[in-house]
Amino acid sequence: MAAAMLSTALLAVAVAVVVGVLSFLLLGLPNRPPPSRKLSAAASSSSAAPRSSAPPSKKPGAKQRSLAAEKAHPHRHHHLELNTLKGHGDAVTAIAFTSNGRGLATACADRVIRVFKLDDVSGKSFKFLRINLPSGSSCPTKVAFGQGSSQLVIATEDISGTGLCMYASASGGAASVVKEQGKPTQPEIKWELKNVHDKKGIVSLVGAPASFGSGNGGVILASSSEGTDIKLWLADTGKCVGTVDTNQLKNTMATLSPNGRFLAAAAFTADVKIWEVVHGKDNQVKEVTKVMQLKGHKSAVTWLDFTWDSQRVITASKDGSIRIWNINVRYHMDEDPKCITVLKIPTLDSRGVPVHYDRLAVSPDNQFLAVSHGSTLQWLRLETGEVLDTAENAHDGDVTCLVWAPQPLPSGTVFLHVYASYCSTQNFTMNVESV
Repeated sequence: MAAAMLSTALLAVAVAVVVGVLSFLLLGLPNRPPPSRKLSAAASSSSAAPRSSAPPSKKPGAKQRSLAAEKAHPHRHHHLELNTLKGHGDAVTAIAFTSNGRGLATACADRVIRVFKLDDVSGKSFKFLRINLPSGSSCPTKVAFGQGSSQLVIATEDISGTGLCMYASASGGAASVVKEQGKPTQPEIKWELKNVHDKKGIVSLVGAPASFGSGNGGVILASSSEGTDIKLWLADTGKCVGTVDTNQLKNTMATLSPNGRFLAAAAFTADVKIWEVVHGKDNQVKEVTKVMQLKGHKSAVTWLDFTWDSQRVITASKDGSIRIWNINVRYHMDEDPKCITVLKIPTLDSRGVPVHYDRLAVSPDNQFLAVSHGSTLQWLRLETGEVLDTAENAHDGDVTCLVWAPQPLPSGTVFLHVYASYCSTQNFTMNVESV
């Protein structure tokens, strides 16, 4: 019965490496509450996200697809796990999807960037482009795509500090020769910056197109240091267009709204500060100004995310709660953002105390929340906080990243919403999960 009531399914693609694990999970998106807390293995066409659209798909039976998946991948840790990407020679340090979700970049401690082509997330093998960082270069720690899939920005770190560089498709005569020979064009470094946050590490790097108001659609990057500074960059040129200071002792993370309008940061305190990226009449970034502050949590905010319509913020706190905030307010007229929902974190530890959600990510249709605590992954209904499913020991170590593909991805004859998670570990695992 639960299978018939789901409109899409949750899918996972695990990227397992010799000393690191990366996994993708695809969450089913029901249009109404299912009768069971367990996510079904059914999949069908999903409702379109604000920035996503899925072509019509056939609807194979849940039992048929489940049996096929079991046959193809008999050693799964969880019934929602789908696939394994291999090829890394060291710990995975970062992941990022392209704007259409069809490409996935991974950074690895072996100083190699791999960009996987996701033609079918349930496939047995994946083509990927390999980018070898120059000999003696710093270790890559974060990645984010710039415009389309042709620009990839990489954050690096060593004892001398942190840097940013952007690789893009080669152009000119050399690229034409390579194309004529039928060989893939190797990306080239277009710009490189040193000591962007002095000697402080970068805890988050995200990008979003400036699609609101007079924004020109170009991708803006936000890099947050482990100190209190956050910097904004133009992905195309590497130009710094703004710097803000959270003044909250230590940043946990920062992220941009999907339309590139707002910047929000979680730091050492219970409050969340939000800035607006203002564009001038020339379509360029004019200023970055603080416009809101989310107050209500009683302890530090551990993670946050915007909904995909850029109108709400979801925060998780050490006070044992998740809050949903409406930021679609007239802040220029001193109207404060509104906390519209307070949800109790449903999972308790051995002492009966709510766990701390280390990561969270909102699904592209704004209906579901993927969360992690330690090595455990959970899927919650966003509006109610209901736990739909749990994958304990989903990785061999603590989950350090959760990210959704912006658009549904093909899996056989259906299109499904996918998200990725990974951890860095010294254990080798090859897990395959399927719905």
